Amino acid sequence: MRTYLDFSPEVRTALDENRPVVALESTIISHGMPYPANIQTAQEVECIVKESGAVPATMAVIGGRIKAGLGAEDMKFLAQEKHVIKASRMDLAVVIAGKCHASTTVAATMICADLAGIRVFVTGGIGGVHRGAEKTFDISADLQELSRTDVTVVCSGAKAILDLRLTMEYLETLGVPALGFGTDELPAFYSRHSGIKLAYRVDSAAEIARIMKTKWDLGLSGGILVANPIPEADSMDPAHINSIIDKALEACEDKSVRGKDVTPFLLSKVKELSKGESLESNIALIKNNAALGAKIAVEYAKLLQSV
Repeated sequence: MRTYLDFSPEVRTALDENRPVVALESTIISHGMPYPANIQTAQEVECIVKESGAVPATMAVIGGRIKAGLGAEDMKFLAQEKHVIKASRMDLAVVIAGKCHASTTVAATMICADLAGIRVFVTGGIGGVHRGAEKTFDISADLQELSRTDVTVVCSGAKAILDLRLTMEYLETLGVPALGFGTDELPAFYSRHSGIKLAYRVDSAAEIARIMKTKWDLGLSGGILVANPIPEADSMDPAHINSIIDKALEACEDKSVRGKDVTPFLLSKVKELSKGESLESNIALIKNNAALGAKIAVEYAKLLQSV
């Protein structure tokens, strides 16, 4: 992996000493949020991970090198550089071979984290089955990645612009455990409630760490989804946000947006229609997920150290 992968000194030392490390995606910097909210949020999330006892490792590809841990200049570069590819599984080899720059989606971050030996990854929301997928076959590669890559993904459910019920059906088919943290139902990203019941509820980071270790000890490959609801104070009214999403979907159809451009378009449109409220909720849930992810990484490191 030395041919392709660079570690920041802090991440390298933490891994060598078997201390907790949390992977973070970089799409939030280059594609997910406007400047300067993008870099400010990324830095604040890293601080939360550190304050919770773990080492942050924001993942990206710069000049064809996978970076496990970004410095301030790397973040600034991703935030301002116009030619940054949004990379998923299908893009990584092409991007690296071509010595290009890329931010990593959920799927690509999972792959990079796995290569680096990092088992906990924090994001806002995963991709999933898009609405109308029975016609478009638009299903995120994130779901397949969860079925094959040994990384626990802490999120606030799938992005609310998706078909949440079909997303959960697909994850069940793939055999991905979906754990509700302090909840019996799937959170709906911007809001705490979706009405979709989860099979398993967990109430502590230690419990999640034990499930992780047991799963992989048994040779059950693939990841674990931890669904962490947005804090109550930052949760949007479900009826309000769903009406906004419906309008954004209509705009997406009218403009014939397809493929990788769909999610960024919809998130931008939702932000516009909600007058920025959705962006504030997005930032709040990512920070909340970072704190939980760090606690999970700490507990998982304790289990490994006790063996």
